[in-house]
This record gives sequence, C-alpha cells and structure tokens, in this order.
Amino acid sequence: MFGGGGMNPRKMQQMMEQMGIDVTEIDAESVTITTSDGEQLVFEAPEITRMDAQGTQTYQIVGEPDRQEASGAAGAVESGNAGSDAGDDSGGDADDEIPESDIKLVASQTGVSPSEAREALEAEDGEPAAAISRLE
Repeated sequence: MFGGGGMNPRKMQQMMEQMGIDVTEIDAESVTITTSDGEQLVFEAPEITRMDAQGTQTYQIVGEPDRQEASGAAGAVESGNAGSDAGDDSGGDADDEIPESDIKLVASQTGVSPSEAREALEAEDGEPAAAISRLE
C-alpha cells in the first residue's frame, strides 16, 4: 500500500510550499539549552532546521548534546560579561545575582520591560523559564 521507504524530497518541498510552510537550514557552531533544573545541554556543530508555518517558528536541533550542570561562572561566560565575576565579591545585592543576559531573554520572550523581567526573575529565584511562565 505504501511506497518503498519515503517520499521524493522535491515532492515534499512542493507540498510544503503549497501549504505555506517554509523550511530553512541554519548554520550554527553550537546551541546551548538551559533546563529549568539548571542542567545545560550543549550541542556542538548541530544540524538546525527552522520551519515557518501559520505565523509560528519551530526549530529542530539534531545532534548529541554534552550535559553540564549550570553554574554561576558558566552564566557569566555565556553572557560575555567577564566583569560580573568581580562584582559578585562586592556586596551581593539582588542586581548582581541576575545576569543581564537572563533579563534580556525574559524581556524579549514576554515583551515586558527589563525592570519587569528583573522583578519576575527575582520572584522566581533567577530561573528564566519560571519567570517567562509567570509573565505569560
């Protein structure tokens, strides 16, 4: 009943175009996913595909991740702000505990101001995923 092992890629592309689905390959060196429990999944040289359909973008990452525990030092390296390590020894107020990259991430994902994003992060103990859920 069904053909031998798959559909012609060209035919598949034509069908997707007819349905308004656009697929784009993304060339990336690495992708890091930080889970809500603090684990980091780091994909080196992944195959990434973005699919645009009905106003929604879906990303598919193919590769084998290296699993790492998230730490404060890793967060500082990822944000590219090496000076933040020196600030940790100074006084420890709440502004130093929340990385600027997390504030920008929450603000961009939810459309709120950076100050609202910071408040949500502080309320959620610095967990970006929880802060995003709180604001949605």
